[in-house]
Parts: sequence; structure tokens; C-alpha cells
Amino acid sequence: MDPRVLTAMQPYFTDNFYNPSSPYSSAVNVRNDYESAKQILASCIGAKPGEIIITAGATESINLAFASTHGHVVTANIEHHSVLASASARDNTIVSADERGLVSADMIKSAITPLTQLVSVGLANNELGTIQPIRDIAAVIRQERESRLSRGDSTPIYLHTDASQGVGQLDVNVARLGVDMMTLNAGKIYGPKQVGLLWAGIHVALEPQIVGGGQERGIRSGTENVAGVIGFAKALNLASDHRKFESDRLSELRDSLQDALVSAFPDAVISGHKKHRLAGHLHISFPGLDAERLVFALENRGVLVATGSACAANHGTRSHVLTAIGLAPEVADGSLRITLGHLSTDENITSAGQIIIEEVNRESARIAP
Repeated sequence: MDPRVLTAMQPYFTDNFYNPSSPYSSAVNVRNDYESAKQILASCIGAKPGEIIITAGATESINLAFASTHGHVVTANIEHHSVLASASARDNTIVSADERGLVSADMIKSAITPLTQLVSVGLANNELGTIQPIRDIAAVIRQERESRLSRGDSTPIYLHTDASQGVGQLDVNVARLGVDMMTLNAGKIYGPKQVGLLWAGIHVALEPQIVGGGQERGIRSGTENVAGVIGFAKALNLASDHRKFESDRLSELRDSLQDALVSAFPDAVISGHKKHRLAGHLHISFPGLDAERLVFALENRGVLVATGSACAANHGTRSHVLTAIGLAPEVADGSLRITLGHLSTDENITSAGQIIIEEVNRESARIAP
């Protein structure tokens, strides 16, 4: 967590530990602080505070977005597990991303039926870093909505995007994206874990998944996580203020690391879109090697990388994203997901690159005949 975020949160764990729904003045002050934090969140994404529902993270937000419909849904085969699991509970069409992990507007358009009520495509893929053409997809949704209305068909159709991975590096203004719903996650921007939000336009009819005292517009009951939302607002404000600088900085570091690794291993495979990719993402495969062995060897030397998303790694399974884009098993099994962030510098990226080269060479020598 960013130290500035923790500093903003700390009073709400101690001196300001009041229930914001209580009537006495100290609690009312906390309520005002909570609402001010929601105002900051809304301002950062170009929305209104009343359109934001605070949740316990992106997974809950995604589930809540899918609860807006019981009809046909469209999503992609590289989406986060929470999106795919939510889609599987409904009539669905799963479109296939191309070998770069890109989901085109034409793919989405061809999958929409007269019964489609929800399309969900992430702003950027969490493993490959590929940035999706959300604005183009939004145009398809608008055309479909207008076509239905012209026929007297009132069946709603919404576009949801999980922007958790892209926030801090990409523009997440909801009007410019053209979406109806958007998911964000505080933990992705150096804020507290287990805090997220779903932005839903006022025209979207959501069904409560957690009922009780009627908090969050009656959509998500439960005593408000005041400290978490204060921290989320601080983190998103910081991320928004420094987005352009940080993206440029990370892009330069990522490219230098990629160049060093590809120069050392010409047969390495870089996955994801070469141009439309998050600045802090590098997905690289060393065909024939065991990435899990590399992860542990690198950890022993202070370099922390992953083999895929945390969800896939936790279950010991091959990444569904790599399978979806058609990577051969011997390539997928030698894949590392390297992400850069605030702690990345020229010095530690150069050092990490050298350590990765040494460990890949050591693993290659181990398996050589």
C-alpha cells in the first residue's frame, strides 16, 4: 500500500471509528468524510457519486454487474475467472480472442443476438496486458440499442468493463469509454485490498446481492468500510494525477527489460499486443522450460514474477488465457508474467534482467541432453 494511502486511512481505524449511519455528530462527520471520498472516486472516473456502489473488491463488483440481467450475455475467453464464472450461470456466447489477446468490436457484434442483455469485456487483460478497443465495442452496443428502439424492442443491452488492471495506466473516464458499467479494484493501485466499486449508470437496473440495512442505494447492504473507501479515494486520486508520467516511465523500463531478455534468448516468445499493451506488463515465454521452477529460483534471488494470474497459479493449472490465444503447451508452460510498478527503477530492472538471464541459462543447462 502507498504510505500516503495508509496515512489517510489510519484515523478511521482509531479516533474516527464511528458507524456512519449513527445519528450523533462524530458519526455524522464520518458519514460526510465517506461521502466526500465517494465524490473523489466519482470525479476521477467522470461520474456522479450516487452512481457508485462500494463493494469488497472487483470479483463482487463483477458479480453485481452480471446480476443486472438474466438474459443472454456475451464475453471473451480471456476474461477473468469471475467474469467467465458469472457468464456460465446464464445463456452465453464466449467469443475467442486472437493470438494477441485482442477482442475486436466485430467479434462482439457477430455474437450479439436479439436476446443479448449484457456484454462484458475487460479494459485490459490481466495476464497479457492487451488493451481492448472498448470505445469501438461501445459503439456496437449503442447501434444495437438504437436498432432495438427503432423496432419498438425495449430489451435492454448494457456494456460492462472490468477496468481493474488498466486503472492507473489508462483513461477510465466512463463517458469517454462509452460503457454502462465499470469495475475498479483499490488493490491494483496501491490501495487497500478487499475494496472495490461498481459504477453503474442510473439507467442500469441492478438487483441487490447482499440485502439488509439498505446501504449503497439499497444495492449492497452492510456497514460501510469507511477506512477502505478513504484509502481507495486517495489511491485513485494519486493514480489519476500521475497516470501519464507513470505510464511513460513504466513503458521505458518494460521495453528495456524486454530488449535485454530477447537479445539473450532470441527464441523467447512475447505474448500480447505489441502496440496496445499496458506499460507495466511483459509476458514472455521460454519454450521448453518449466516456468514454475523459474519462479521459485527467481524468488530465491529476490525477483518476484508469476506464471499467470494469481487465480490460475493458486490452483496449479495452466492459464486459460494462454490456452485461449493458442500458445503451444511447451511455450505456455515456460511463460512468465512480469509486471512493473512504483517500486521499479532503472537499477532494479537491470538487475532483475540479469538474474532472469542467469536463471534461464541455468535451467536450460539442467535439462540439456
